[in-house]
Amino acid sequence: MTTEILHRDDLPLGGFAGLKEHRLVMDHRVGGGNNTWDGLGNFVYLADARYLPKGDTRMHAHKEIDVISVVLEGKLVHEGSMEHGRSMIAGQAQAQRAGGEGFSHNEINPENARNRMIQLWVLPETPGEPVSYKFYDLKKGKINRIYGGPKEQHDTLDSHTIMEVGLLDAAQSVSRDGDFLAYITGGGGHMNGLDVTDGDLVRGTGLNFQASNEGAQLIIVTTE
Repeated sequence: MTTEILHRDDLPLGGFAGLKEHRLVMDHRVGGGNNTWDGLGNFVYLADARYLPKGDTRMHAHKEIDVISVVLEGKLVHEGSMEHGRSMIAGQAQAQRAGGEGFSHNEINPENARNRMIQLWVLPETPGEPVSYKFYDLKKGKINRIYGGPKEQHDTLDSHTIMEVGLLDAAQSVSRDGDFLAYITGGGGHMNGLDVTDGDLVRGTGLNFQASNEGAQLIIVTTE
């Protein structure tokens, strides 16, 4: 597969309620259009969102979807029927499994400045599962798995679709076999012979990335 790049800032800015967002992955399975890419495995949606000062999404429901959120800047307060009132700051992530029961929630920016969050959706492999929640403090200099793996483990929500977040040191490298999608969320580097920077979504086979500066961040989606 040829390595391809989709640039966030080439896409229209949308949003609703108290947030503005660029949607980069909007799979055909969830009504995607010409400007967005399909996902990989059961990964079907990626939005790069900034909440307005004191902005929120208003209470809304999810069912039969796994919702993964990674906070990049500022704070986010999550209210709803699961882990009510949980606060998140930059460098933290959560994964929520709506399952057959479903849940309702509101995501709120409590501050007087914009924040930034990446939200990703994955279709469940088994319908009707119970709701479940995972929370992560992301470690610097590491590739942090926040989603996917076998049912026998309990560190992450199980799935054959794998999501990892890298908070990399300067010159740190990461490689992955097979097909991948990778979204650069901070800094930049070199990926499969191409220069990439914040806001670039990359698709290809056989990931090879080296951070060019301190603070390079990326989200990697693969399958196993």
